[in-house]
Amino acid sequence: MWIVGLVVLFILIISLKIVPQATEYVIERLGKYNKTWEAGLHFLIPVIDRISKKVTLKEQVLDSPPQPVITKDNVTMQIDTVVYFKVFDAKLFSYGAVNPISALSNLTATTLRNIVGELELDDTLTSRDTINGKMTEILDSATDQWGIKVNRVELKNIIPPAEIQNAMEKQMKAERDRRETLLEAEGHKAAVITRAEGDKQAMILAAEGERDARIARAEGEAKAILLAKEAEADGLAALKAAAVDAAVLELKKYEALVSLSNGTASKIIIPTDAVEMIKSNVIFSETSGIGDVTAEAPKAKKPSKKDVCCD
Repeated sequence: MWIVGLVVLFILIISLKIVPQATEYVIERLGKYNKTWEAGLHFLIPVIDRISKKVTLKEQVLDSPPQPVITKDNVTMQIDTVVYFKVFDAKLFSYGAVNPISALSNLTATTLRNIVGELELDDTLTSRDTINGKMTEILDSATDQWGIKVNRVELKNIIPPAEIQNAMEKQMKAERDRRETLLEAEGHKAAVITRAEGDKQAMILAAEGERDARIARAEGEAKAILLAKEAEADGLAALKAAAVDAAVLELKKYEALVSLSNGTASKIIIPTDAVEMIKSNVIFSETSGIGDVTAEAPKAKKPSKKDVCCD
């Protein structure tokens, strides 16, 4: 009896199944799909039920090897892709295709050829994001019946033929040389413009300085002339206030003429009336003694008489 009990206990132990996290078990009963076990403890009826497939729900990566792809302009390139997907339905994944992973790999290759076949070489090299988006959309829609959700597709490498690579390298070098020449020309142009602007500003500043200097000199000369005229007017006013006679005024004129010719080889012509006036003034002074400033000669001393009484 205890043997039967041990057998029953053994069957119960082997019938208890634990499904790990992020995993689902597809259960068949008598060869027909029965249920899908999620994570946790489950009981499997021996002989009647069996685990048909263990499916992981984690995101998986399908790394396809490089494959030849022909562009619209008949250039053959080697392109490899990476597909990120996960299973969202274990039943569809188990019964939708014989080998869903292989089916996804082949579908990726054919979709890539179809998309790149509509593009030229330059568009293929510069349209990675466009190709990735189109492939993700097409694969995700096509794999729904397999219980697969395609999250994204990435083009890992695009390898053109060797001669195309050499031509592209030469083209890139020529483009870099052209940009370098343009940058040097723009730099030289900017330097010339800056230098010309500096020269222009320097000339403007020099002209303004010369103008200000001329204005200052002219103002100084005008002020000097004004002061001289004011001094002359003051002198004349003083002479007028002193009530001098005509002879003195004529002498002042003569002195002014003499001062004008001082230090220069000038010939002074004195009018006849001025000469006559000067002569009359001299004769009047000699006859009247007015203005005679000649000192008198000292008188001789008388000899002193001897004192007889004291000799």
